[in-house]
Amino acid sequence: MRTAPTILHLDMDAFFASAEQASKPSLRGKAVVVGGLGPRGVVATASYEARVFGVNSAMPMAQARRLAPNAAYLVPRFGFYRTISEQVMALLRALSPLVEPLSLDEAFVDLEAGGAAWDADSAQLTGARLRADIRAVTGLTGSVGLAASKMIAKIASERAKPDGLVLIEPGTERALLGPLSVRTLPGVGPATGDHLRRAGITTVDEIAEAGEDELVRLVGKAHGHALYAMALAHDERPVVAERETKSVSVEDTYDVDIHDRIRVGLEVQRLADRCVRRLRAAGLSGRTIVLKVRRYDFSTLTRSETLRGPTDDPGVVREAAARLLDSVDTTGGVRLLGVGVSGLADYTQEDLFAQAAGEPDLLEEEHTEVERGEEPAAPVERRWPAGHDVHHAGFGHGWVQGSGLGRVTVRFETPVDPGPGRVRTFRTDDPELEAAEPLPLVARGSGDLPAVPVPVAVRGPVEWPGEPSASVVRSPDVPPAVPVPLESRGSVEPSVEPLPVVAPGPDDS
Repeated sequence: MRTAPTILHLDMDAFFASAEQASKPSLRGKAVVVGGLGPRGVVATASYEARVFGVNSAMPMAQARRLAPNAAYLVPRFGFYRTISEQVMALLRALSPLVEPLSLDEAFVDLEAGGAAWDADSAQLTGARLRADIRAVTGLTGSVGLAASKMIAKIASERAKPDGLVLIEPGTERALLGPLSVRTLPGVGPATGDHLRRAGITTVDEIAEAGEDELVRLVGKAHGHALYAMALAHDERPVVAERETKSVSVEDTYDVDIHDRIRVGLEVQRLADRCVRRLRAAGLSGRTIVLKVRRYDFSTLTRSETLRGPTDDPGVVREAAARLLDSVDTTGGVRLLGVGVSGLADYTQEDLFAQAAGEPDLLEEEHTEVERGEEPAAPVERRWPAGHDVHHAGFGHGWVQGSGLGRVTVRFETPVDPGPGRVRTFRTDDPELEAAEPLPLVARGSGDLPAVPVPVAVRGPVEWPGEPSASVVRSPDVPPAVPVPLESRGSVEPSVEPLPVVAPGPDDS
């Protein structure tokens, strides 16, 4: 066990929603919900303003709309979020060679391995500087937890939210964990939590009191040993810089159940091609093809087939997925389909798969050619996902507020504008309107530092019931620790202009 809090856990605050608010002046300080907007869509991230109404991640979008009907509902822009994530991860890697990304907005860092921290004071200084760097480079905020282990560092970052820093001194972990819910511990989900509750165990202290043998009896050998160790604050897991990819998969959830067997087959073929594109992009191949089918009654079936050798051939993956589909009854309808490849390798054995010989590789072209003598299909109406970027020849850069019934409503504004932009409505086929790339959140200026308010940090003990005091920093109070580009950003006053509510149409799903 480490004797210094040199494990750092960073969690960007409401990442997707915060990025959308930063890029859209009219949404700052307002409720924003990002996720799938179709009838079966799910919330990916909700801003803190939306959470006040009870909207949370993984909630059905229909429920979120009932709770917060006046929020802005946006389709995710994953490419945009990935660009910001890369900037943040670069800052982390400047601190240490041991950075373990968990997702686009979350990572562990071993500060000791990079010489960035060796005791509590240096760790807290490094954490505060990191938060200042993130704000300067991306314009967003992140919460930082510092501790002697990964588990406690993650709990500390949760305590720091939003936009804070919490350091847990080594030796105080047991007192911190004791009164907390069993759900605080990694791996304790709703099912395990309910099982423990029925046994009279609701807090971490009660897990420790129950003893290892009782936990093994309740939840099994492996899980019982792990739970007991975590309750005693024993966590020796190292920060791992490279995490091996175990599988590559894609899946789609459909707004309306698919009953047509032919269409189900076509969807599986399309998913197989998407999966192979991801394989090739990662320079991988795989031996085991997996098909996932969620039926109309929410029952989920998984079928797999292991090939003689690894492949990234689309024909082979399509054929295997089709064979797996033959063993699944889809009569009642299908609400979700997925295709994955596991047993990954960095080489292929093309000669083992003669059954796919001569098939065209469909990955390079998404469209199909019109055969001679056939009339070309009618042009498909352009889709304008809510929240995505557009550019108009006359009005400049903007974003889609909503679309439907042949119309698209656009608000024209950029991240550096001092206030909300103007709104215009166009035909969806307006030739002067086109999709655009997102603009950077922080403008590259003439050398001024970011004009982001940086109040004096508030330090001091914050008492949690039954827990030791922890040092908390709510805003950066030190200059950036690593060189950052000279940037400028206009100050933004909260908008009091009501946001027009545009009912999403069929194009928003």
